[in-house]
Amino acid sequence: MGLKTAKKKINDRKKFRWKDRKYKVKVLNLYAKFDPLEGANQAKGIVLQKVQKEAKQPNSAMRKCCKVQLTKNGKSVTAFIPGNLAQKFIDEHDEVLIERIGGKMGRSKGDIPGVRYQVIKVNDQPLHRLWQGLIEKGRR
Repeated sequence: MGLKTAKKKINDRKKFRWKDRKYKVKVLNLYAKFDPLEGANQAKGIVLQKVQKEAKQPNSAMRKCCKVQLTKNGKSVTAFIPGNLAQKFIDEHDEVLIERIGGKMGRSKGDIPGVRYQVIKVNDQPLHRLWQGLIEKGRR
C-alpha cells in the first residue's frame, strides 16, 4: 500500500472481476447464447412425450409436464402443463405454444425442478379455455 499503487489496484480489480460468475455471464451474454427460445418470449414445438416431475420438499406431488421439441431449432425442453386435469388435452405429436414461467432470473419457478417453461396453447386452442370446458380441442 504505497503512494503510487492506485493504478495497480485498478488493474487488479479489472482482472479479478472475471472470477465472478455473474459478471462473466453478463459481459459474455451467455444467457442469450444458450437460451433455447433464442431471446423470444414464446415458441412453438411438438410434444414428444408426457412426463411427471416430483415436486421439491416440503411438497409431495407429481407435477404434470411434457417434453417439447422446438420447431425453430430442434432443441428439446420440458414444459409445465398448468390447470386441473389439463394433461388430458395434450397428446403426443400435438403442436403446442410454450412461454417462460417467469421465475427469478430465468430459473425454474416454484417447486418444479428444472422446468422453466409452460404450455399456453394446444393446436392453436388456449389451454386454459380447454380445461375450463369453454371450447373443444381442434382436430389437426
